[in-house]
Amino acid sequence: MSNFNWGILGPGGIAKAFATDLKLLDGHSVAAVGSRTLKNAQDFVNTFGGTAYGSYEALVADPSIDAIYVATPHPAHKDNVVLALNAGKPVLCEKPFAVNAKGAQEMVAAAQKNNVAMMEAMWSRFLPHYAQVREIVASGVLGKILTVHADHGQRLADQDIARLVEPALAGGALLDLGIYPVSFAHMVLGNPTKITASGVLTDKGVDAQTSMIFDYADGAQAVLNTTMIEQTPCRAVVAGVDGWLEIDRVFYTPTSMRVTLFDGSVTEYPTNYTGHGLREQAEAFKKLVQSGHTQSAILNWKDTVDIMQTLDSVRSQIGLRYPFEN
Repeated sequence: MSNFNWGILGPGGIAKAFATDLKLLDGHSVAAVGSRTLKNAQDFVNTFGGTAYGSYEALVADPSIDAIYVATPHPAHKDNVVLALNAGKPVLCEKPFAVNAKGAQEMVAAAQKNNVAMMEAMWSRFLPHYAQVREIVASGVLGKILTVHADHGQRLADQDIARLVEPALAGGALLDLGIYPVSFAHMVLGNPTKITASGVLTDKGVDAQTSMIFDYADGAQAVLNTTMIEQTPCRAVVAGVDGWLEIDRVFYTPTSMRVTLFDGSVTEYPTNYTGHGLREQAEAFKKLVQSGHTQSAILNWKDTVDIMQTLDSVRSQIGLRYPFEN
């Protein structure tokens, strides 16, 4: 397998986790890092290697780079992704893909125009146990799926993390944490026909907690919650008329799960996974780029835009609007 050279755009915490997980993969390397300041890029390459660039423009112009991993704050994603796509570079963009569906659609348009591969870095979709979830649901062993429960809560609001609390950075629980249960429900049930949401806003106007009920055309429902006020179990359940699938804490990371059928039989799915879980998406994206295709079959552009449209609807209902939105 040929080596795949990554350019990291934005050397923050998630970029460090991504680069660390890449070390567990053969055929991948961090070849360059771009930051708004050269010092930050140099600090990153001192740990992970590669060439340091003091601008994003210099990074995407590097001819040795096979793909760009965008790991900047949410509101910067659209401009950063379009910059890389216009330079002819395939892009793996951190979740949430954009701050709204309009931005996501503009990113898709840029990928189409340049005929370049692009994928949302919703890393959970590419994990082994999520593949098992899809297989179990598709097998019919649970019967008709009628209910999905998922929660994601972390005690972060009192930790003074700017990207979570500042409206100018698209803060709040929904985009940063809530995208996990929302994306999970989309994977299992598709697009809802009705969305009911209620949120509790902070004094700065971002959501501290949001609860959602999604209704589907076939009578199914998803009951989802996200909060940045307190820690929650972070589990997920997919229930059908013949049984349920229960995913243990933390459901969107490599973890154990089990299927309990109506007859009382239980099948365990233990885990012995090593690492954070970010490397599967990297390998999937490498294969996508090398195949010459532009979209992932696991998470295509329509999926990503549809999820952003769902998040837009939730935000509208709870009164969450960012100051940079027109």
